[in-house]
Amino acid sequence: MNAVMPLPKYHQVYLVLREQLHEGKFAQGLPGELALMQQFSVARVTVRRALAQLAQEGLISREPGRGTRSLVQRSGPQVDAATHKTQQARLTGLLENLVSMGLRTTVKVLSVQRLPAPHEVAMALQLPDGELVQKAQRVRYTKEGPLSHITTWVPERIASGFGRKELAQKPILMLLEESGVKVGRAQQSISAKLADASMAQHLDIAVGSALLAVNRLIYDTDDKPIQWLHGLYRPDRYEYQMQLSRVGSIDAKVWVSKELSANFH
Repeated sequence: MNAVMPLPKYHQVYLVLREQLHEGKFAQGLPGELALMQQFSVARVTVRRALAQLAQEGLISREPGRGTRSLVQRSGPQVDAATHKTQQARLTGLLENLVSMGLRTTVKVLSVQRLPAPHEVAMALQLPDGELVQKAQRVRYTKEGPLSHITTWVPERIASGFGRKELAQKPILMLLEESGVKVGRAQQSISAKLADASMAQHLDIAVGSALLAVNRLIYDTDDKPIQWLHGLYRPDRYEYQMQLSRVGSIDAKVWVSKELSANFH
């Protein structure tokens, strides 16, 4: 656990579990107390206090002999253009910047799988349920160490020309274009997430540390989704910069973004 966070250990465990519940991670039930003790490296009393708080808030149900189950109803993926968190960017802006970043960092490919699209992925990529997709997981590094953990989903008909070897050598946007795809625009949401035990190990941080969470849906020039990306970034090594301008009449001026760039250090 993060010893410098001004929060009790049980509350750090509670925060991570609450976030995972809302993500739908425990649809089949939560791990047992012993597994949670090992995952978070804490005592049983700490785990029990965290679970008690989740139960008090109506997020879980604890029944003797039947384990602990989630009571959270998860909503579908928020990928429509109407969401207020969405930022759109042209290839000459954010996407071009991302390719440049990929060329200036190194990457470790953790896994590459060919599998039927889960429902949420199929919805985002506008595919029939069960159509084949490529799921790739990678950790990107700067000279200071791990920068981000990236999971990408690409329709198999597009991704059939590249695999683990190619993903370790080139940014995926370059591989898509080499496969004949004409990359158009990106739709993106940025939020925050707490590192679980697995992510903490990948990114060399403490469990419960805050991360930048980026969901990015990329379209081709025909406005068809071609890639869905889930990225978790260390905020001490990664940032977004945006230029804003005021537009509209004097009594109804609003801020609009002109450029969006991703920077790492």
